[in-house]
Amino acid sequence: MMRSADFCELDDVALISFAGEDAVSFLHAQLTSDVAALGALKTQYSGYCSPKGRLLATFLLWRLRGDTAEEVVLQLPAALRESVQNRLARYVLRSRVKVTDATSRYRLYGLDGKDSREAIEAIGLRAPASDHDVAAHPELRVTQLQGDRHLLLADVERADALLASLESVATRQDRGHWAALDVAAGIPVITEATQEAYVPQMVNLDLIGGVSYAKGCYPGQEIVARTHYLGKLKQRMYRIGVRNVETLSAGQSLYSPEFGADQASGAILYTAPRTGELHEALAVVQRSSVEGRSVRLGALDGSAVEFLPLPYTLPD
Repeated sequence: MMRSADFCELDDVALISFAGEDAVSFLHAQLTSDVAALGALKTQYSGYCSPKGRLLATFLLWRLRGDTAEEVVLQLPAALRESVQNRLARYVLRSRVKVTDATSRYRLYGLDGKDSREAIEAIGLRAPASDHDVAAHPELRVTQLQGDRHLLLADVERADALLASLESVATRQDRGHWAALDVAAGIPVITEATQEAYVPQMVNLDLIGGVSYAKGCYPGQEIVARTHYLGKLKQRMYRIGVRNVETLSAGQSLYSPEFGADQASGAILYTAPRTGELHEALAVVQRSSVEGRSVRLGALDGSAVEFLPLPYTLPD
């Protein structure tokens, strides 16, 4: 029987652990999402801003419950782990929370496809009931994301056995496969090239549950709130495709006639590997340029940018 599930090891992802009875309250005061409202055994998208409201990182946040204390794990690109961890640790002060690099404690796998739930059950696990629920098993947690996607967070001691099980029910793919799914799902990933470039709404973090306007203060909160309440946002994140290019890079500029040759009208945020003719990416672009439908890569005479659908609706 042909397999309708794929999996890959997310070996370029890092994990930061916040453990202790103040872990949730500490992160609630630092991140853009409503961490305090998130129940145990749940996941949530979130962000961490500079005091100017510009994103230093975006995360998938896992709220786990240990044997004796709360634990929250932040999932982010490995290249950002050290700087983000060190910055957050500076603000712990008297909070009862321990901040550590948890990357070596866990292995993370992505599983997708229309039969992904059946694949989870075929290896003796319970699939989560709905998006962002976490099904807990000994030494293993499974969360569900939109679009027939699941993440499996395994203690390192169980990783080899889990890998063998996944290989028996799903087809192994390379890391770029999951990046392409993130692009198709419109999930913003901040990298070194795009740190401090955007407020959360520009990358649609507010549209996937990663921003709360009802919570208290956090770094950059005043600017994020002002962006929300004081009118239409001029830039948003779009899913794009470009033909006849070998590579796209985060931070690469986009141009349109209304802004001329000397001023970019947008930039690439996150890219997927090229498959076939079309190379896909997420890009933050001036909304007026999108409406004009004449956006080019790198220069006014560069390759044309095509705008592709997202699984959520951008507000007017």
